[in-house]
Amino acid sequence: MKETPAIIQHEFIGLNAKVVKSSNPSYKGIKGQVINETRNTLVIFHKNQKKTIIKEAAVFDFTMPDGTIVEIDGKVIVGRPENRVKKQVTRRW
Repeated sequence: MKETPAIIQHEFIGLNAKVVKSSNPSYKGIKGQVINETRNTLVIFHKNQKKTIIKEAAVFDFTMPDGTIVEIDGKVIVGRPENRVKKQVTRRW
């Protein structure tokens, strides 16, 4: 999927997320609410447990507040969340 700058700059904490692809087989299928984000990881509340997912190793489906499901490669969102929200994103397509 082609990500738009608005989606990449979105705040992910509080959104529902699902790991749809991953180089680590134990990550695949993890879904729940994003409760924290660091430079390299997302923490997802999954089945009453906190699961830390490395962004670079996964592709995520995020459910936006309006109900839209957006697929984002974790490699695109690696970086400090406070800097990613402010950063100018150049189009890659």
